[in-house]
Amino acid sequence: MDQNTHHPSSEQLGRTTDRLALYQQQLSSPTSTTPQASTSPTTTTKSTAPMSRDPITCHVLNTLTGTPAANLPVTLTLLSSPSSSAQSPVNFQATTDADGRVKNWTPITTAAKSVPEILSSLPAADSKTNWSVRFEVGPWYEAQGVESFWPEVEVKFTVKGRGREGEEGWRHYHVPVLLGPWNYSTYRGS
Repeated sequence: MDQNTHHPSSEQLGRTTDRLALYQQQLSSPTSTTPQASTSPTTTTKSTAPMSRDPITCHVLNTLTGTPAANLPVTLTLLSSPSSSAQSPVNFQATTDADGRVKNWTPITTAAKSVPEILSSLPAADSKTNWSVRFEVGPWYEAQGVESFWPEVEVKFTVKGRGREGEEGWRHYHVPVLLGPWNYSTYRGS
C-alpha cells in the first residue's frame, strides 16, 4: 500500500456529504411549484389579444444540479429606445417557472407599458432598443445553502424590430443562461 495515499479530512467529507444531500434534495423535490400570479396586464390601451409569450423571454439552467433554475427572481430593463428621451429605465419583473423559464414580464410600476406595447410603439420596423436581464443569483443560491461568487448576473443585449407577432419587423429574443455558483454562460437563443 502506498504511504502517500491521500485520505480526505473530516471537513472535506462533511462538505461532500452536504453537497450530495443538496443534490438529492434538488432531485427529489417536486417538479411542480406554486402557480405564479398572471403576469399579463389585466387592462391594456390597445385591443390586441394578449400574447402567449412576450417578445423577450429567458431560460435558466442550474449547472450545479443539472436542473432548471426554478423560482429565480429576474428583472428585465429597457435601457434605451429611439422613442424614449432621457427618461429613467423601464423595469419589469418575473420569477422563473418550474422549467426555469420566463415567458411574460410584469411592469414594476402600474403606469408602465408591457414589453409588447413598448416594442409595438417603436417608430420603424428595424428600430433598435437596448435591454438588460438581471438574475438575482446570490440570494437564490444562498437560500439553497450554496455559496455563489455572483451576487447577480446581468446580460445586456440589443433588440431589433417591433413587438407585434406576425407583422413586419417582429422577432423573438430568447436569452438562455447556463448558471453555476462560480460560472455562467449565455447566448442568443431561438
